Amino acid sequence: MKTLVLIPTYNEKENIPVLVADLMTIPDVHVMVLDDQSPDGTGAVAEEMGRRFPGRVQVLHRTGQRGLGVSYLEGFRRAIATDYDFICQMDADLSHDPKYLPAMIATAAAGADLVIGSRYMNGISVVNWPLRRIILSQFANFYIRTISGLQLRDITTGYRCWRRQALAKIPLERIVSDGYAFLLDVTFMAAHAGLRIEESPIIFIERRQGASKLSGGVLFESLITPWKLMLRHGRAPRNPK
Repeated sequence: MKTLVLIPTYNEKENIPVLVADLMTIPDVHVMVLDDQSPDGTGAVAEEMGRRFPGRVQVLHRTGQRGLGVSYLEGFRRAIATDYDFICQMDADLSHDPKYLPAMIATAAAGADLVIGSRYMNGISVVNWPLRRIILSQFANFYIRTISGLQLRDITTGYRCWRRQALAKIPLERIVSDGYAFLLDVTFMAAHAGLRIEESPIIFIERRQGASKLSGGVLFESLITPWKLMLRHGRAPRNPK
């Protein structure tokens, strides 16, 4: 069975060679870099990785609107049209360790439609976060759970693995959120589509190179998105087992 890992990038030229090289050590894993017109030359670096690993690394040089959500939506649509068995999402900043990917893929192969790489299954599994950020993340997940009804410990994580056929059931055209709120939107859609969602433990490591994309606007959108989803759909249904 084959896996395609989608990696959105914006100014990640230092990190993408390291991440892609690590992913290439995992059998049957392929990569699609979704470069968002990075001015630092990330796209060219990704193309070089494609030449280094022919047939396993491809680069989508996006044009038009920038953003995490629109990048993933374009990647999802292209991935759904392929014959890959699993479609995974990873950040490019080395915060998501590829060593956890095989376990996530195995969980999907065992029957889960969406596997979420969870930072909070075994206590708080994060490295190099200040206390205020840990508190903010924990509060955000509690807040979203309370409002939305999603029964997950870590709803805001971006490390995920989908069965391709399950991802194809999501009405992508109805997703309107961008930034980190996109992750909540697509999770909510998965729950309402009746997909089986499971969590797999990871240890999250704060980015080592480059600047964080987290901003006040992103945080505000994440706070109002649960209410938007509630108005549109109602509370999330119970996760099927």
